[in-house]
Amino acid sequence: MTSMPVPERLGSHIKSAATALNATKHAVLKPAGLTVPQYAALLQLAEHPGMPAAALARACQVTPPTMNTLLKNLQERGLIERTPHEWHRNVLETRLTESGRKALADADERAVRVERGLSAEFSEEERAALVELLGRCARYLDEVRS
Repeated sequence: MTSMPVPERLGSHIKSAATALNATKHAVLKPAGLTVPQYAALLQLAEHPGMPAAALARACQVTPPTMNTLLKNLQERGLIERTPHEWHRNVLETRLTESGRKALADADERAVRVERGLSAEFSEEERAALVELLGRCARYLDEVRS
């Protein structure tokens, strides 16, 4: 059985770019002592203090069990603190500690350098077009999955 030819394997190109970005961020975050998912979680927590683990998992695009492991590791390192929610005792609120804010600042400086370098590869018009095209890809794929 042969499949019909696909004019352009866009998925392969998107995957390749995403893999390269992830590998580069992993390399630049390693000296800061964080993985890419840990950095993403700290970044979300800086923007949304108290965010529960389930919401954090969705925002960071990882599974809830993965997020729980990640949060446990961050808590053991003293980068976050988790406390019971004021009204919902079975929900833990997660917040950055001072050490977490320092680790995030170091990591963010490194990650932003990568993002700025990548952005500089494109003109303003190309960046806008790329953002629009990738958004269209994501919307289509979300619709197909639904």
